[in-house]
Amino acid sequence: MPSIVFIEVDKEDAAQITAAFPGSLILSSPVADPGVIEQCKDAEVLSCFIYSKLTKEVLARMPNLKLIVTRSVGFDHIDLIACQDRGIVVCNVPDYGSYVIAEHVFALLLSTMRRVNEGDKRVETGTFDFHGLRGMTLRGKTIGIMGTGKIGRRVAQVAHGFGMKIVAFDRCRTLELVDLLGVEYVSQEDLYARSDIITLHMPAIPEAEHMINEKAIAQMKDGMILVNTARGSLIDSKALLKGLKSGKIRYALLDVLEHEKNFGENRELIDHPNVVTTPHIAFYSEESVRSMFVDCFESIAQWKAGKNPEHTVKPPTKVCDLPGIRNG
Repeated sequence: MPSIVFIEVDKEDAAQITAAFPGSLILSSPVADPGVIEQCKDAEVLSCFIYSKLTKEVLARMPNLKLIVTRSVGFDHIDLIACQDRGIVVCNVPDYGSYVIAEHVFALLLSTMRRVNEGDKRVETGTFDFHGLRGMTLRGKTIGIMGTGKIGRRVAQVAHGFGMKIVAFDRCRTLELVDLLGVEYVSQEDLYARSDIITLHMPAIPEAEHMINEKAIAQMKDGMILVNTARGSLIDSKALLKGLKSGKIRYALLDVLEHEKNFGENRELIDHPNVVTTPHIAFYSEESVRSMFVDCFESIAQWKAGKNPEHTVKPPTKVCDLPGIRNG
């Protein structure tokens, strides 16, 4: 059985894996699918994506495992304590393309606010007339950025270029954003009250689950726009649907959903005329996927050479002196 296993691999990416590590096993499925763990049981190195939950119980079925490389920024799908107890090194891809997710935020905003899809359909049906398609501009609007990690910082840079006012919420302040882009760090409640647009860039930590709930939505401006390219669990879907129906939320632009594995539960939300959904494609560009694999290969090569991989997961050094999430 190969000692290096890659799982959750799209068929178009298999060739570059084979070129870098001939003889490695390449699987398209996540670890929970039938037969996958059995094929991974002798692996020393496992490379995965975010849909493989590497719990203590799953890891116990891979006794030879010494290195996990997740092809993602986030690593909340991996039991780090179990890995530490077993001496398993865990690596991630710290920034395969934060810019590409920030670009998707504005792709959703611009296409919706300037009514691009409606205009396209109108022309296709034989009507070349702008009446009734009046849009909105980004310039001068206040964007609230929830979370100013790598992606949130990129969003701030783009927003600044559009001439937007920027407020942000995070326990950890990035001082360069304040000095260079005029970002104002505010409380959660202030951000809700002041923002014309709110974009979410928080991790899927327990205290952030359903941070966008009925109470939060009630504090927001009437007719605001909500964007989520982070994690579906940040939003209470029922509260969001209620906010859309009342008009409190004008548009919800969602690249992630709360119930992605049980699609029917999202049906009413998806079908709402003021909801735009994309299937978790914010990260998914030719450049970002290539970068993802390059960093992954580098970590494996460094480990095989007896070095400590550069992208070993370790706590960041931050100044976290602001209030945390108040959820309800």
